[in-house]
Amino acid sequence: MIDAKQREAERTASGLILELEQEINELRRRSTELEHLSQTEDNLYLLQSFPAYSKIPATKDWSDTVLESAVYVGVVRRGVRRTEFQRAQQSAVNVTLDPDTAHPKLVLSENNKQVYHGDLALNVPDKPERFYPGVSVLGKEGFSCGRLYFEVQVKGKTEWDIGVGLESVNRKGSSVLNPENGYWTLGMRNDKSYWALSNTPVLVPLVEKPQRVGVYVDLEWGQVSFYNVDSASHIYSFTGYTFNDRLFPYFNPRRNHGGVNSAPLIISSCRHPLS
Repeated sequence: MIDAKQREAERTASGLILELEQEINELRRRSTELEHLSQTEDNLYLLQSFPAYSKIPATKDWSDTVLESAVYVGVVRRGVRRTEFQRAQQSAVNVTLDPDTAHPKLVLSENNKQVYHGDLALNVPDKPERFYPGVSVLGKEGFSCGRLYFEVQVKGKTEWDIGVGLESVNRKGSSVLNPENGYWTLGMRNDKSYWALSNTPVLVPLVEKPQRVGVYVDLEWGQVSFYNVDSASHIYSFTGYTFNDRLFPYFNPRRNHGGVNSAPLIISSCRHPLS
């Protein structure tokens, strides 16, 4: 009986989610068309088109929609998060590591898609852009507008920090990872605890251990979000920031601790989350 009620609740909630997605897509389409219209230099076309676009599209009044149980709420919340995550994946970019920024003890793969902390320092030139003593490396390409998304495999590691950093971050000397210093990152410690490294670090309780972490950035909205890729679930978001410099993907595999944390961070190809 309970299972039947739950299945019915899930069907109803899925229908609501579908309706919401359709409304969101229509509003996004209208927003894109208005943006293009605002950039036209054809004044006559602008005057002729504006009346049609100025009408607010019909949407459902959701104020009378009642969610009768926690099951509805849970299903709707998961559905919205999954839709959010799938939309983030549409902003996927090709990220490679920049060897010129890598700490001397970081070992990069030939294709610059993997990095781990080695035992010996490599004989590399001490460039201004190279991190030291922080065992960090940036992505090759920076971003100043739009959206971006990339995924990192963290399987087998006991510690790591990933996210984005400003081009202007201090690369020499110790620097705390937080937005005040130009970093928006998520980290794992002691193979079990996860921290959003804000100006005051936030412990993020996770039910399952992520094997791949998705990083999504919307530069216009000042948002950096993290997802568990395999469960398509949201982990944490930084919001309300203004990025006054180019942002670069940031990776810190942290020290290998005698081999305990020797697994590499791997920039993985984006693929659909598990159903």
